[in-house]
Amino acid sequence: MRLERLTYNKIKIFLTFDDLVDRGLTKDDLLSDSLKVHQLFRDMIEEASVELGFEADGPIAVEVYSLQAQGMVIIVTNSVGDLEDEEFMDEDYIEMQVTLDESKDIFYEFRTFEDVIQLSTRLNSLSIDGGKLYSYEDYFYLLLEDNLSFQTENIIAILAEFGTPATLTKYRVHEYGKILFKENAMKEIYNYFIKK
Repeated sequence: MRLERLTYNKIKIFLTFDDLVDRGLTKDDLLSDSLKVHQLFRDMIEEASVELGFEADGPIAVEVYSLQAQGMVIIVTNSVGDLEDEEFMDEDYIEMQVTLDESKDIFYEFRTFEDVIQLSTRLNSLSIDGGKLYSYEDYFYLLLEDNLSFQTENIIAILAEFGTPATLTKYRVHEYGKILFKENAMKEIYNYFIKK
C-alpha cells in the first residue's frame, strides 16, 4: 500500500491486488458492505494518519478506481461537515460515501527506455504493436487502451517482467508528461531499435 497527500484534505492510496489478498479480500468484496471492508478502510485511514498526518473526522468521500490487473487507486477526501451539526462532532464518527469506477486500461511504469525496447521485442512476437508511450519524471509509461483484443493476464505477466504497475493516473501523466509515441508505440520502437 502506497500513500500520497494530494491536498490538505485529500489523499491517494494505491493498493495492489496482492495487498487485498494479504488482507483476505477480493476486488468484489469492495462492492459489499462487509466488516472486512470497513476494517480495510479503517486501517488505511490510520496509516494515513500516522504517515501523512491526515485526520478523517466526520464524513469522508472515498473514490475507488480499479485498474486492470494492477490494483486500485483510492482517493479519500475529508469533507468538512456543517460545524453546527452535532452528529458530526463525535470524534469516532466516520461516514463514508464510496464511489467505484473500473478501468480496463493497462498502464505500466518503466525505469529505463531499454526496458521498453526489450518489452517491444516480446510483444512483437505476440503481434501486439499498439500503445502510447510517455515520459514523466525520469520514468517511461506505457498505456494499452481497453479496446485491445488479447489475453490480459498474459500481457500483464509480460509487462511485469520489465516494469511495474503505474501508481500515477494516466490523466496526470498525459497532462504533465511528454508523449513519445501517440499510437503503435510497441511497433514503432521495435521497428526503429530492433528490426533495423
